[in-house]
Amino acid sequence: MTKKKILIATDQFLPKMDGVTVFLSKIIPGLKEKYDLTVIGPDYGEIEIPDVRIIKFPLLKIRLGDFYPTKLRRKIIREEVKNTDIVFLQSLGPIGDLAVLYAKKFSKPVVTYMHIIEWELFANSLKRFKFPVKLLSRHYAKFFYNKCSLLMCPFLEFKEMLKKGGITKPETVVVRLGVDTKLFVPADDKKAAKEKIGLSPDRLVIGYVGRIAREKDLLTLLDAFNKLQAGWDNLTLLIVGGGVKEIEDRFREARNVTFAGFQENVVPYLQAMDIFVLPSLTETTSLVTIEAMACGLPVVVTPVGFIKRYIKDRENGLFFPKKNSTVLKLKLDWLLRNSFLRYRIGKRARKTVEEAFPWDKTVKDIEIVLEQF
Repeated sequence: MTKKKILIATDQFLPKMDGVTVFLSKIIPGLKEKYDLTVIGPDYGEIEIPDVRIIKFPLLKIRLGDFYPTKLRRKIIREEVKNTDIVFLQSLGPIGDLAVLYAKKFSKPVVTYMHIIEWELFANSLKRFKFPVKLLSRHYAKFFYNKCSLLMCPFLEFKEMLKKGGITKPETVVVRLGVDTKLFVPADDKKAAKEKIGLSPDRLVIGYVGRIAREKDLLTLLDAFNKLQAGWDNLTLLIVGGGVKEIEDRFREARNVTFAGFQENVVPYLQAMDIFVLPSLTETTSLVTIEAMACGLPVVVTPVGFIKRYIKDRENGLFFPKKNSTVLKLKLDWLLRNSFLRYRIGKRARKTVEEAFPWDKTVKDIEIVLEQF
């Protein structure tokens, strides 16, 4: 029997690592067993996936935060959309926008996994003009998403946020993100895990994994870490990821900071941490936070997006107010001084992921949605 064709349209793709690309790296292996897959996305470097067609567009020499627009090949996108059965959209952007417009032209269904709220992300990623950008990006998202057939949202409140943004036409369903708890596991030996990535086994490691972007508010983490060092002589701040150069440079120049850059496999880095911190101004699910929890880490996070639902303060993680480095410093100091507390919160964090975020259910739910078309 001939497989149905799915065209995955994305403006973020491997080998660059972020929430969208991690999601794709996990979902594609399962989908290619049932569907004839083609991916159109930006060219961030060499990438091959067996039995999957990959069409890459070159990047323009324009940088918007940590995002590079692509040089479009309209004819290619048009033909790919025309010859597919389903467009599986991952993000809005030059590629995603054209895929939606051509899908409308050729009456092709567009199924979207909602990774972000565009108007929150775009506004918080800028230094200036936040309000007009938020307003414009809300209209932009409203225009394109209302042309889709179905939106998959990672949590229930996301649906309400879309309605407030005027995105009301497509059907919306909740498909929660999950984590492979066989891959993301606690370290058997924390000291050995630190040595494995080149850190001293005697250091206490506070860490972050993800994009280096303004909306992540990583300078609040750096400020809290610098305050902490006055009372500690064995701390390391481990930063894994890449993005905005001026923020990267601040970490490269800071004392007792290890800047690891982009890493294809983040598990060894998470396992080497004693505490994970996410200081974001805006998030949806925050896949990396769930991955850190699966590795048995106590997480210290801002109460944003779905995070404020699955984290129970002082049970499976800790909250601190956005942009408040003083409170963050106090929470980190409290955890650093109590190894049993770190262990207890980390153990409960992993249990939360095992019970509420199984990856197998994510894959199954996405397949059920796609089968409707």
